[in-house]
Amino acid sequence: MNNVPYLCAGDRVALCATARAVSPDEMAAAIAELNSWGLEVVVPDGLYERDGQLAGTDEHRAAVMQRLLDAPDIKAIVCCRGGYGTVRIVDRLDFAAFAQRPKWVVGYSDVTVLHSHIGSSLHIPTLHATMPVNFGPQPTAATRSLRSALFGETLEYSWSTHPLTTLHTAVAAPVVGGNLSILYSLLGSHSQLDTRGKILLVEDLDEYLYHIDRMMQALHRAGMLSGVGAILVGGMTDMHDNQIPFGLDAEQIVARAAADAGCPVVFGAPFGHLGADNMALPLGREAELTVDGDVCTLRIEP
Repeated sequence: MNNVPYLCAGDRVALCATARAVSPDEMAAAIAELNSWGLEVVVPDGLYERDGQLAGTDEHRAAVMQRLLDAPDIKAIVCCRGGYGTVRIVDRLDFAAFAQRPKWVVGYSDVTVLHSHIGSSLHIPTLHATMPVNFGPQPTAATRSLRSALFGETLEYSWSTHPLTTLHTAVAAPVVGGNLSILYSLLGSHSQLDTRGKILLVEDLDEYLYHIDRMMQALHRAGMLSGVGAILVGGMTDMHDNQIPFGLDAEQIVARAAADAGCPVVFGAPFGHLGADNMALPLGREAELTVDGDVCTLRIEP
């Protein structure tokens, strides 16, 4: 993976809405906190456009993102929110200038489209992290971890083991992945990730259990679970069941798919739709994942 420069005080970072529309009020807390870190926040023209639920037409959103990708003075692009829409513009983007001058692309959820495309096509790290729409009036664990990641500090996260976690796991490999629904939607495209020898992160929100199973089976059949160093499971938040229960919860579904693929699986990772507890995680960077007794640890050196 190519290196992306870490930030320092005075750097310019830009907000960008690649999916659902945002308002100035929703961005105010993030702008204030990013400025408090010594960064200069750029609000590009047209950020608050609206086309239905999207932040402007596909042409508009792609044009804004393209300007930010090309701008040599912008050191990070912080995606404002998820929802849906990034996949509609990714193939309109020219990453040639970005490949020559990489910068951090930040976000999660629908931004998994960009993480996967940049990781698979360009092998440039990106940052899976909280987004401006999630910022509040006070700093949170999630926003503090974002600052640490952007400024090149060591990241280390520990959490209690889950009963389905594979015991005695120790894997050193790059982390890839993100939102399970997005990874599923990219299967068969040139944005599909190569997961062999990687730690695969999956997380999701507001899905039916049978569809979690469908998606995991699809990843398995597409070879995305073959040769994986480990599956790292983040938040499986607000799952739904049918009137006739599926019979397994989301974690059990993922555990069964991991067993079928013959790879270790670690649950409870603090990434995904977890509000203030959605920690920043560089994708494409080497990480050390360990399970020691009743503690799971993920460590990423700058």
